[in-house]
Amino acid sequence: MPLPKYRVRLTAEERTELNDLIRTGKRAVLVLLHARILLKADAGAGGPGWNDERIAEAMECGASTVYRVRQALVEEGLPAALFRKKPTGRQYRKLDGVQEAHLITLACGAAPEGRSRWTLRLLADRLVELNVVESISPECVRMTLKKTNSSRGCANSG
Repeated sequence: MPLPKYRVRLTAEERTELNDLIRTGKRAVLVLLHARILLKADAGAGGPGWNDERIAEAMECGASTVYRVRQALVEEGLPAALFRKKPTGRQYRKLDGVQEAHLITLACGAAPEGRSRWTLRLLADRLVELNVVESISPECVRMTLKKTNSSRGCANSG
């Protein structure tokens, strides 16, 4: 199934803005590349209306880059086509310092009755039982313990 075709039709104001952007050259290379792609892809009045392969060859980039820039312009507008999106996958810390201290104290203490050692799941469940946190995953416990400098397996942990 062929990909949908995104037709770029720039207004005179947008075309002027892109030309000014390129002329000054005081932007990131990626922004300038996207501006040049949009100017070459312009199928409106006064635009060259090149196809993706020709633009990719002239700009020395991939055809998929040209396709994504066209798509971003049509679906989201000029700023989205020119500039990168801000990252949205930022991971914030689940435990603060006091909660981490509780976890480390618990992990370094004696194992629960009937067990030879702590497991990540047991540590996570015990933190919830002690009302240190509302909920926590064993993976979060693992990552927190991994960041500590102490090693329970080493005779001289420093």
